[in-house]
Amino acid sequence: MNRSWSRAGGVLVMVGAAGAVAWTGLAAPRASAQARPAASAPSVPASAPVITPVATVPGMPPVPERMNLYSEAAAGKLSAAVAGDLERVYVPNLRAGDVYVIDPQAMKVVDRFRVGIGPQHIVPSWDMRTLWVTNNAEGRTDGSLTPIDPATGKPGKPIMVDDPYNMYATPDGKSAIVVAEARKRLDFRDPKTMALQFEIAVPGCPGVNHADFSIDGRYAIFTCEFAGTLVKIDLVQRKVMGYLKLVMPTTRFKVVPLKPGQTWSPGATELCTVTKGMPQDIRIAPDGRRFYVADMHADGVHIVDGDAFTQVGFIATGVGTHGLYPSRDGRQLYVANRGAHEIHGPKNGNGSVTVIDFATEKVVARWGIPGGGSPDMGNVSADGRYLWLAARYDDVVYRFDTRSGDVQQVKVGAEPHGLTVWPQPGRYSLGHTGNIR
Repeated sequence: MNRSWSRAGGVLVMVGAAGAVAWTGLAAPRASAQARPAASAPSVPASAPVITPVATVPGMPPVPERMNLYSEAAAGKLSAAVAGDLERVYVPNLRAGDVYVIDPQAMKVVDRFRVGIGPQHIVPSWDMRTLWVTNNAEGRTDGSLTPIDPATGKPGKPIMVDDPYNMYATPDGKSAIVVAEARKRLDFRDPKTMALQFEIAVPGCPGVNHADFSIDGRYAIFTCEFAGTLVKIDLVQRKVMGYLKLVMPTTRFKVVPLKPGQTWSPGATELCTVTKGMPQDIRIAPDGRRFYVADMHADGVHIVDGDAFTQVGFIATGVGTHGLYPSRDGRQLYVANRGAHEIHGPKNGNGSVTVIDFATEKVVARWGIPGGGSPDMGNVSADGRYLWLAARYDDVVYRFDTRSGDVQQVKVGAEPHGLTVWPQPGRYSLGHTGNIR
């Protein structure tokens, strides 16, 4: 066991017949955010903790439910801002340099248009009135952002922006945060014009990638894909607060060949010989206390105490863990496992989706893909019934039924990446493919 982990008071626990491991802290399990007192108990027990309102940063919308920051992104809570927007799935095809537009009711592509070089993600703006295509033109200097009008589904004039691999928004809506991955830099820009406001360099974060924000909006945690670390950013003081190296599990899932029609399931494991992870997406728990970090090398999700900025656990999920999406009721976390440990994996790989219960931090379901695949990034439909994910190596899009795990596919362009589903419930967007609150 890693010496630094021992000092943190962790304990290593074997789980499942497959021999996957999970790390947990010594603290008692957290109560479910949905728990209610028994009928015979007092309505407010004397020992019950006091739930205080969240003191957010100026300009950030309030948090109506302290134990579920996703409450306003629940099914059916569509705001007036998205009224009349087309119901569509927008898919950026990285190698093809275009965007496919899917009608989710008809389950077919209804439009296609060219964008900039290397489209990576489609990002809803803070005010939810523009969908930005981040064309980062990897290895070049002519990156751009292509706006899409969600009311018409049509693209507008691109804005030239240096290295926009991904994009987020400050919780107060005053800045768009362009993640300049190759530059190891976060560029804070005017959310309308994209004029540069200021920069925060993250020299210790090669491959700065995905992010999520504290419940009060005071800090953000970004993943560092090529360093196996996280970086914490003080959004008030505009500075780096520190870095955290993620501890790898002792074993991970072994990649196995699949037969035609076969789906991946947890089975053979191997020693995890890599010394650093490859963290990808990151999401905050509904109560705001923990962050979950997908790791393609670890085949699971690291659990991090955001305020203390320490690692407190690990959940084994599947091969090449990559994307994280909360359910519309805020009770579950959908985990997309891309099916390979490499950035460029094979077709028909060991891809899957794992469902984690937020309250218990246990795996409650696994969804396979007949014949294999590579589920990557996407989001949940407005009604919560479907999870849409791009198949990074297989040039299709998956639609998983969130009740049964059944999956359907739509053929798209070459190397689909960070798709978004629109419209989405909620008041404002923190970016990526729809981090809505």
